[in-house]
Amino acid sequence: MDADYVIVGGGVVGLSVAWGLLRRGRTVTILDGDDGSFRASRGNFGLVWVQSKGLRQPRYGQWSQHSAAMWADFSAELAHNTGMNVPIEQKGGYDLHFSEETLQARVAQYEALRDTLGGDYPFDVLGHNALRKEEPNIGPTVVGAILHHQDGHANPLKLLTALAADVRRLGGQVLTGKTVTDVSKPDRFRVTCQDGTRVDGGRVILSAGLGAMQLGPKLGFKAPIRPQRGQVLITEKLPKMINRPSLIARQVDEGGVQIGATNEEVGLDDRATQQGLSGLAAQAIAAYPALAKAQLVRSWGALRVLSPDGLPIYQESAEMPGAFLVTCHSGITLAAAHARTLPDWLEGTPDAPDLEAFSEARFAVS
Repeated sequence: MDADYVIVGGGVVGLSVAWGLLRRGRTVTILDGDDGSFRASRGNFGLVWVQSKGLRQPRYGQWSQHSAAMWADFSAELAHNTGMNVPIEQKGGYDLHFSEETLQARVAQYEALRDTLGGDYPFDVLGHNALRKEEPNIGPTVVGAILHHQDGHANPLKLLTALAADVRRLGGQVLTGKTVTDVSKPDRFRVTCQDGTRVDGGRVILSAGLGAMQLGPKLGFKAPIRPQRGQVLITEKLPKMINRPSLIARQVDEGGVQIGATNEEVGLDDRATQQGLSGLAAQAIAAYPALAKAQLVRSWGALRVLSPDGLPIYQESAEMPGAFLVTCHSGITLAAAHARTLPDWLEGTPDAPDLEAFSEARFAVS
């Protein structure tokens, strides 16, 4: 087997990049793991989120805005190609606060970022009464919120399904149940899997999430990523009660309310725990008291893929030119940018975006 690109990792990140390359006429083979692999794409919160992105690196804010602005057209193209609806709603999102001190501190940060971005950071500050007009079910202990107008949420599982279908329609080869054990480059790249499968390619993209911890150094990457557990709750389907998503809860297109998520440094442990879920439930009820009567139908834990500073990593290997590391924890938000813009960077076209801020050089030890 031979392809222009071999992509290691078949989650939202890998499929988005594959989709973009296939649309440019490249041949692509994707090697995806088995059912025991850690899969952030199937356990995430589904936000298409700009708010707070860029506080430590403004370029991240711009990159997130760029992707969010393309998301609706990206979703519509997938739906047109596959006949599968990929729900996306971008009417803004809330950063809810339970104290005036934390609210005002965050507002100051957002104002500074807005100045840095030249004013392109649209948000409003809502006190409790103004918020209650927008969200009649908000709780009395929520003092206010920041409403960021570029935020929204999507259905991540329907996105994953549509991407996989359209990648195959475009001629992409997806091999599942594959664990990559070695990558060599005698002339072209040769990717070897645990079961003996070998795939050759002109270039290799490592987008295997936490799998990059082991495979990255073999390709010359630092790959300083770590897992962080997030636990999530899902309620029964309910009448409309939440108009816009927040980091605490969102009502999905099918009616259920998704509650999340924890931020736990527990290594490669993706179990759901009573302590974690109880904490989520208590916070959700404080924000939306009506949820106290809702029945819970599912819960799970999943592992985020985080770099030391939380930003994506886009890097070409110095030791093995033609090998690229593409990893992030905002795969849903950045899906449109990965599909429509990142291929220009991979191909080195004149339209390639400036992604230097996301290189591994920022982790160099002086």
